[in-house]
Amino acid sequence: MPQHIVVTGARENNLQDVTVRIPKGRLTVFTGVSGSGKSSVVFDTIAVESQRQLNETFTWFIRNRLPKYERPHADALEDLTPAIVVDQRPIGGHSRSTVGTMTDIHSVLRVLYSRCSTPSAGPATAYSFNDPSGMCEHCDGLGRTVRPDYDRIIDPTKSLADGAIAFPPFRPGTFHGQTYVNSPDLDPHKPVGAFTESERAFLMRGRGAKVRVTGSTFEVENDYEGVADRFDRLYLKRDLAALSQKTRDLVEQYLAEGECPSCHGARLNTAALAGRIAGLSIADCSRMEVTDLIPALSAVDDPVGGPIAAAAVTALERIRAIGLGYLSLDRPTQSLSGGEGQRLKMVRHLGSSLTGMTYIFDEPSIGLHPRDVGRLNDLLLRLRDKGNTVLVVEHDADVIAVADHVVDMGPGAGADGGRIVFEGTPQELRRADTPTGRCLRRRGGTKDVCRTPTGGLWVKNVSLHNLKDVSVEFPTGVLTAVTGVAGSGKSTLVSEAFTEAHPQAVVVDQSTIGISARSTPATYLGIMDSMRKLFARVTGTSPGLFSFNSGGACGGCKGRGIIHSDLAFMDPVTTTCPDCAGRRFKDEVLELRVEGHSIADVLDLTADQALAFFGALEDSTVGSLASAPRRQLSALRDVGLTYLTLGQPLSTLSGGERQRIKLATRLHRTGAVYVLDEPTTGLHMADVDGLVALLDRLVDDGNTVIVVEHNLDVIRRADRVVDLGPEGGKHGGEVIFTGTPAELLGAEGSFTAQHLRELVGGATASSGSPRPRSVVSR
Repeated sequence: MPQHIVVTGARENNLQDVTVRIPKGRLTVFTGVSGSGKSSVVFDTIAVESQRQLNETFTWFIRNRLPKYERPHADALEDLTPAIVVDQRPIGGHSRSTVGTMTDIHSVLRVLYSRCSTPSAGPATAYSFNDPSGMCEHCDGLGRTVRPDYDRIIDPTKSLADGAIAFPPFRPGTFHGQTYVNSPDLDPHKPVGAFTESERAFLMRGRGAKVRVTGSTFEVENDYEGVADRFDRLYLKRDLAALSQKTRDLVEQYLAEGECPSCHGARLNTAALAGRIAGLSIADCSRMEVTDLIPALSAVDDPVGGPIAAAAVTALERIRAIGLGYLSLDRPTQSLSGGEGQRLKMVRHLGSSLTGMTYIFDEPSIGLHPRDVGRLNDLLLRLRDKGNTVLVVEHDADVIAVADHVVDMGPGAGADGGRIVFEGTPQELRRADTPTGRCLRRRGGTKDVCRTPTGGLWVKNVSLHNLKDVSVEFPTGVLTAVTGVAGSGKSTLVSEAFTEAHPQAVVVDQSTIGISARSTPATYLGIMDSMRKLFARVTGTSPGLFSFNSGGACGGCKGRGIIHSDLAFMDPVTTTCPDCAGRRFKDEVLELRVEGHSIADVLDLTADQALAFFGALEDSTVGSLASAPRRQLSALRDVGLTYLTLGQPLSTLSGGERQRIKLATRLHRTGAVYVLDEPTTGLHMADVDGLVALLDRLVDDGNTVIVVEHNLDVIRRADRVVDLGPEGGKHGGEVIFTGTPAELLGAEGSFTAQHLRELVGGATASSGSPRPRSVVSR
């Protein structure tokens, strides 16, 4: 039996004729700086070809309904095994998606309650909040209701004539507003707060005589309709997607979301909630943390229900084993962090009895505290030990350390990468002269001199989610790292409580950037608009002529540069457009030049080269138009992406590159408060150095920077640390430390402190070490 997966002559994206032999039945980690070609080998070549060939085993009828994969650019791929891909994409999910539905544990509970609860509501679907027979009639199984906030819509201190109805479309003078001001049944000059109960009821829900309404060109008699009835009809009882974005944004300002008053957030109807097993309803089970639910279900000894409960317990044990025991089954998947989502994806595969598979993971350590990375490693090794091949694209040193085999890509990114610079064991990699090897060897201490805060921004008495009446001051004018294990309350404190208390903060979260087939760095950063105006000014033509989405687009490919042929049940084929040779524009547009460059030539420039191109124009007659793209390109330089070409499709960027290009669009203010949620996501250890240098420049320019972060290199180089914990879920939600990184080394009861001491060489607090600062956390 072949012992290796063999890739010969791979040329996807920036790969430069890569040939590699990957051992089967082993854990292989692919490393390298962001953009070096790791994902191009693992996902765009191996995973795509494995899935493409697997699809070929199905009938034409089935293949026509499966995702279609184009044959990767490689000379040969041999001895592949079926691939299961666990990528970086967040779980997301709609408002009905929960931990219980995602892991299928809720389905097991529904069967359990349909067979064993007293009284029984009926079949398993009667316990589903996604089925009409089980969902709460009042909220349609969502657990929450959206209603108009009449405290915002109506000001009781004013009369109708003076603008008591604050909702703009209903204000005096508007078509609808005249209905209330001119109604003969209401006094328009009486404060609404002084209305009698019957007058108030008529204002909100009344129906009455015709009311005269006038406009600039008409005068009609309009039927009276109460404020509440009209608001519901126009804005709540219709498809909001049919409204303009401007109208939706306006309406949302006058809405309040709250717990459903009928089911109190349980999502189910009365019959489903009435059923009990050992005194617990199915909603009670869903609200319990996994750690508490396991013993509750283990106690079920009914001859019928026992085996069903045991199946649920087995799945719950897997969730607890990967450090997510603090989650509850009713937790919406939209609220999960990136690390929590990654681990829940892995849970779905641990119960599989399949062997001989290839499991492919894209940076599974994202969002994990160093304490939790050990649990992740256990999962990866368990999958390997079941007889599978495990391929991991990863930057974390602790994950690299447990690999059987390492493939290091590089040496640089983009055109400077795409080659294999090392193959061997983790121990050999530490001695290698590659960026990864050098980073693994280095040691560093905490910051010697920390900046002095210029002030403070308080968050007080927060009890949101698992936070326990937390109050904490975030210092201004410094770099603060907010740390703690997964589920300790970091994101709740910073991304929710802090940003609500300080809405002026500039937030850069983990959400992915919008990507289409036409998205490029030039379009995403807004450089393309400046380029079009510049070319139009110099050539005396229209700006629309220099858009590959408009008048200048090649007719053959409609400005895409490629032609994608869908061959029904056969593999799709993508070819370079023969009319424009992939340049996207018409020939007559390409003949128009600025300083010898066509618009396509400029799009082929790297950000570094484009800076020089626009810089040479700053002293010309179009200097003002050249300065804007230089500012935008400087942002790319700040985040270390000068090797990207302006016209490179965003779909070809790695996760780390996408994270940094999003960062480049936000870092342009002085005196601002920046909140960054795990900005090191997707970054190699060498790239983290550049990120920290960027954060330092932001602070030195007069900004305040707060990062939610697990990366110890960022934490040790911060000015202040706010550590939450000590654990996740109900065992977390407290601020257990505030102070400098050096002070954190002496803190007890902190997992962050424990791992920071290991990083800096086992440093421990001496008798003379400063004690952690006192902090108000309750």
